[in-house]
Amino acid sequence: MLYYGLHWREQVRVAPAIELTDEQHGELMRLARSKRTSVRLAQRAQIVLLAAQGQQNKDIAEQLGIGRVQVARWRERYLKSGLEGIERDLPRGAPPAKVDVARLVELTTQTTPEAATHWSTRKMGEVLGVSSSTVMRHWQAHGLKPHLVHGFKVSRDPKFVEKLEDIVGLYMSPPEHALVLCCDEKSQVQALDRTQPGLPLKKGRAATMTHDYKRNGTTTLFAALNVLDGQVIGQCQKRHTHVEWLKFLRQIDRETPKDKALHLIADNYATHKHPKVRAWLVKHPRFHMHFTPTSASWLNMVERFFRDITTERLRRGVFTSVPELVVAIDEYVAHHNINPKPFIWSAPGDRQGVRGASP
Repeated sequence: MLYYGLHWREQVRVAPAIELTDEQHGELMRLARSKRTSVRLAQRAQIVLLAAQGQQNKDIAEQLGIGRVQVARWRERYLKSGLEGIERDLPRGAPPAKVDVARLVELTTQTTPEAATHWSTRKMGEVLGVSSSTVMRHWQAHGLKPHLVHGFKVSRDPKFVEKLEDIVGLYMSPPEHALVLCCDEKSQVQALDRTQPGLPLKKGRAATMTHDYKRNGTTTLFAALNVLDGQVIGQCQKRHTHVEWLKFLRQIDRETPKDKALHLIADNYATHKHPKVRAWLVKHPRFHMHFTPTSASWLNMVERFFRDITTERLRRGVFTSVPELVVAIDEYVAHHNINPKPFIWSAPGDRQGVRGASP
């Protein structure tokens, strides 16, 4: 606002004048009269037009039914920025904090916070002086997930490739007049009973189960998965020594056609290579053992069956005794064999460490 002195004792507050070109006047008239213009912008255009006629802020405010301060604000903004000054409001609040993205990525990937193993959004935000949501937005943009850790195990078996190709070859092209059986033990299967009865599933509420439990003993599930048709030969025993393994081999011998050669895939567990086991295998030449590489039991397709029985029958089961657990396992195996579905190995043998069995 400008002040013009009429007398040394008296001053009058006069609004700055606005002069418009014909082009500016026409543009403002279009905005003020257009039905497509927002009400706010049309009103601001009227303020500028009246101000250009020489009217003071007070008179314009009374004529448009708004506050004098509002009139003065839009008069000043038009004088300062022209039409752009009245087209949009100034941003409210503090200006957005600028983030040094390069430093954020460097801190996330190459450092750790004090007395911690990984960064969180809040800890990183405190260091950089920004909000946790800002940190999260940049983490997502760069694919950074410091809260996650992926486990891995690299096999150090010097014959890894040879064993891998041997087993995958059995999956992809099994020999004629032979059965390929994936064999392994699921040891320490616990008979768990919950400390309190849970509530069943109902509309609007999930089933409930106490987090604590009572142990009622364990059993070991020996299983042989037929790669061709997905059928499983199962047997539960108290322990998993070479004695139990021999019992399971005899069961396989009884339940498979005598005219078929048997190619058994097993891991490097010492039980499978016990001298008595080797002596038994010599007497039964139709058995051919194929061992998975060290630290690569995932290559054994029966592990996929173990996962299914765990998620579908064991994990949420309630068992008051080991015999009850054994009955549940036997029932699951029997039900599985009614309509078995083989697992198909889809990953090529040259992709080391890739789990390629799918139902």
